[in-house]
This record gives sequence, C-alpha cells and structure tokens, in this order.
Amino acid sequence: MSGKLEGKVAVVTGGNSGIGLATAKRFVAEGAFVFITGRRQAQLEAAVKDLGNNAFGVQGDVASLADLDRLYAAVKATKGRIDILFANAGVAEIAPLGAITEEHFDRTFDTNVKGLLFTVQKALPLITDGGSVILNASIVASTGNPALSVYSATKAAVRSFARTWILDLKERRIRVNAISPGPIDTPGLDGLAQGAGEQLKASLIAGVPLGRLGVPDEIARAAVFLASDDSSFVTGTELFVDGGAAQI
Repeated sequence: MSGKLEGKVAVVTGGNSGIGLATAKRFVAEGAFVFITGRRQAQLEAAVKDLGNNAFGVQGDVASLADLDRLYAAVKATKGRIDILFANAGVAEIAPLGAITEEHFDRTFDTNVKGLLFTVQKALPLITDGGSVILNASIVASTGNPALSVYSATKAAVRSFARTWILDLKERRIRVNAISPGPIDTPGLDGLAQGAGEQLKASLIAGVPLGRLGVPDEIARAAVFLASDDSSFVTGTELFVDGGAAQI
C-alpha cells in the first residue's frame, strides 16, 4: 500500500529536532524524499541517519540568504523539484515589553519572518505547479501572552503570509496553509522555560482543554494532511493543533 506522499519531494526547514524532525519522519513514512535543514551540523547528521535513505541534510540558517541558496542548489542538483515545502524553522525567546532589545527583535524577525519569507520565495522556481507550502505559525498569533510580544508578532506575520500568498500564487495553483501549534513538548519549549520548566509546563497545561501538552508527531500528522491530496481544496487557512488552547 503506497503512502499519501508517494514519490513526492519535500523540504523541511529546522528538520533536525522537534516538530521539524517529527514531520520529516512522517513525510518519509508516507513515501516522500525529504531534505532537511538545521544550524547544528552534528544534530543534522544524527537526524538524517535517523530518517534513513530517503533524507538529505543541508546545514544552514534560514536567516542567511546564502544558506538558502545552498539548500536549493542541493535540491535542484539532487531532485530538481519541490512538491512540498514546510517552512518550519523558528526561534522563540522571552522578553517583556520594557526589556526588549534590538538584538532580540532582529534575531526573532530575521528567522521567523525574513527567513520564512525567503525560504518560500527562493523555492518558487523549484516548486511544482499544484504544490503545497505549509507555514509553521502558532496560536500566539491570535492570543495574548506575557513577555512574548515580539515572537507573537512574527507569527501573526506568518499567518498573514498564508492569506496573501495564495493570491500571488493562484495561477500556479500552489496551496499555502499555516499550522498553528499550541504548547508542544519539544526541546524548544524546554529552552524557552530556562529553569522554570515544570512550572511553565504546568501553567501551559492549565490552559489546554485536553489537559496536556501536545507532542511533535501530532503536528506532523496535521502537516501530512496539508501536504497531501486529502487537503486538495484547502488553501490560505490556519489549522489549529492546540488541544483547544486558543479556542477558549
């Protein structure tokens, strides 16, 4: 029995851990060949080994346009096309209003907005007509969260991109959708907690009607839906995968 993504070529940025790696695993399991990126070479190599023969790693930072050029040169040379693009790479740091630095602002916007925009734009010559682009947003784009204003603003921009790009790409029938995860148990969440891990997780769980954190594979399964023909009439939308957290 063939998978839902049989024969497809996918790119997952930030595919060396967390949601990105879980999604790359799902894509491979459904029959796709997957290119993943990550900033840390050793972690990237470990992820590629974990994924198996249908994966290829390209070290790089999406905030660097030269790194994106190297990524797509590798894709072009190896497979010549992209059917699915999951623009997943992102960073999150806590900084309350009054303590926001220029460095914090630039770092967050450079990766989450500029990096995501050029991840998609530079892929366009390789994306097949009728392809699927998935943007990793967040429920914080539409909820208020203390000390996360810059990160939340970047994710609101990502949500907006999904709406506008479907018009820019309509002649090519390229679908663009956003996934908005709620609190997911990832290494990134652990890093955000910075010593207040269990306390932060407990407070997040208290705001989730399903009463728990999500796991990366739950986002990955939603990404498979948006990548596949199962969502052939779905474009420009925001799919909340949040245990109900943003709905109350």
